[in-house]
Amino acid sequence: MTGHLLKRSLILSGHGTSVALEPEFWGVLDSMAAQKGVTIGRLVESIDETRDPARPLASALRVAALRESRPIPADWGHDKVTVSPSETG
Repeated sequence: MTGHLLKRSLILSGHGTSVALEPEFWGVLDSMAAQKGVTIGRLVESIDETRDPARPLASALRVAALRESRPIPADWGHDKVTVSPSETG
């Protein structure tokens, strides 16, 4: 990563907002939009509409770009904690 952020202004659901991401993430998102035949604004809006409200938009965009770059297993990040018999006393 280059270490600097690139800020873009967008209209999401009729409201102006800006998002700052590393240029590498914008590059992947631009490619995603082109492949889908939509504007970057529409792509970001679709990601915004489906993200968990607890996840910041910039984070959701990075995750979408990462998923596009390399598939992530559906259960990734949902580790199950198991207790071994020796830990139960």
